Amino acid sequence: MIVRTLQAAENSNRRVVSEGGNWESTRLLLKDDQMGFSFHITTIYQGADFRMHYQNHLESVYCMSGEGEVETLNDGRKYPIKPGTIYILDQHDEHILRAFSEMKMACVFNPPLNGKEVHNAEGAYELEAEAVTD
Repeated sequence: MIVRTLQAAENSNRRVVSEGGNWESTRLLLKDDQMGFSFHITTIYQGADFRMHYQNHLESVYCMSGEGEVETLNDGRKYPIKPGTIYILDQHDEHILRAFSEMKMACVFNPPLNGKEVHNAEGAYELEAEAVTD
């Protein structure tokens, strides 16, 4: 059994802050945990507006607090995000995420992240990155 607390993880190397200052993510479950997915609590800062395209991963995102929108770039559709909303990037969807207020999100990635990933120039995470060590 694996047991971790968000508070302890936030005060460890499991907390990753974006280089652009749009978000921070506490990675509670990672590839080395051998569960087949990773689980993160991510904060998207108010005013964030950035493009992502997870070419190597599928992601599900559940909004716990805050408001914003996600726009799919292939068709220009905008979807409101508020507490209780889940969006699932099941087609490696290229998208823009906008935070109208600070948003707390629960995120699941498949395949799992190693731990130190930040977005590359295309808005994706690389498949192989430095792993977090506890």
